[in-house]
Amino acid sequence: MRLFLHELRAQQRLFWRNREAAFFSFLFPIILLVLLGSVYGDEPIEGVDAATYLLVGLLGYGVAATAFASLAVTLVVRREAGLLKRVRGTPLSPATHLTAVIASMVIVIALQVVAQLLIGRYLLGADWPSAPASFAVAILFGAAAFAALGIAIAGVVRSAEGSSAVVNAIYLPMAFISGAFFSTREMPAFLEAISEVLPLTHLLRVIRATFIAGEALAGSGGPLVAVGLWGLAGLVLALRMFRWEPREV
Repeated sequence: MRLFLHELRAQQRLFWRNREAAFFSFLFPIILLVLLGSVYGDEPIEGVDAATYLLVGLLGYGVAATAFASLAVTLVVRREAGLLKRVRGTPLSPATHLTAVIASMVIVIALQVVAQLLIGRYLLGADWPSAPASFAVAILFGAAAFAALGIAIAGVVRSAEGSSAVVNAIYLPMAFISGAFFSTREMPAFLEAISEVLPLTHLLRVIRATFIAGEALAGSGGPLVAVGLWGLAGLVLALRMFRWEPREV
């Protein structure tokens, strides 16, 4: 536990010292919330106050940006620089190191969620979560699923130089098609069909069910199962494909 806490503190320092990571993972979703919130009018979206609808979408986007995109890029860059390989020659176990990296990302997500809730409420007039405990668990569940997917994609990407391009090509279109910024009902039918299989679409439904409808997490039903299955698939791929040594290009 002492080694884990020491490594967790180190990972937090590394994250906040990396200005690019801190901006795109932590600050960018908050900036999007402020900018888009100032553009949206008072017209409800799918029967929900526009500010609240947008807040929920950006909360899900923030989870994907941090737990998936930032984690994947961080692991690839460290692997190709030989840093992950060196961990295996230290008293710190690889599992403890990876757990600390993921825990650090969860802390970032928690801070981001608090900031978005405060901005959404006091700047945009959005509602508070109707079921705070279920909402918090939904965020953690989504973070775990997307972290598994992030580790899996890190095993696929071969070079540090291409990591940002590959990850951004996956999660940015996913954010748009999943309805993080607007209702998917406004999209063409073929995009709606694609949206139905994306993990972020289902995570947003789980978050909306707990945040807006006040449902218990178990009441999310199909979307909750879908997020769990995506997380399980990511875990299986991560166990098979993740490497600690640099990969040959």
